[in-house]
Amino acid sequence: MTLFYAALMGALAVAFGAFGAHALKSMLSPDVLATFETGVRYQMYHALALLALGAARFQSKGILFLFIGTLIFSGSLYVLALTGIKVLGAITPIGGVLQIVGWVMVALDARRARM
Repeated sequence: MTLFYAALMGALAVAFGAFGAHALKSMLSPDVLATFETGVRYQMYHALALLALGAARFQSKGILFLFIGTLIFSGSLYVLALTGIKVLGAITPIGGVLQIVGWVMVALDARRARM
């Protein structure tokens, strides 16, 4: 299932990136567009990471944290950029923390697997 979610996340990152580059470029200020692009960039980074972890058949609960963290991190940036609702900026760090926890869990599980 990791490969499925990774591929879906990657496809959506490309679609959102194209949407931002073409449809939103003339509608959003450069700093708001940069916020949107940050969401796309982090989504693609994590899609590629999940793809690699899934292809390697690596088992870690950290994978779930990476996935959910990315949904929250990138999703909140997308909604913030599109709606201007500033309170959503307070949600973004929660996604970032979940991503960090996910990476730490993956690292610890990888270390245990090699011992």
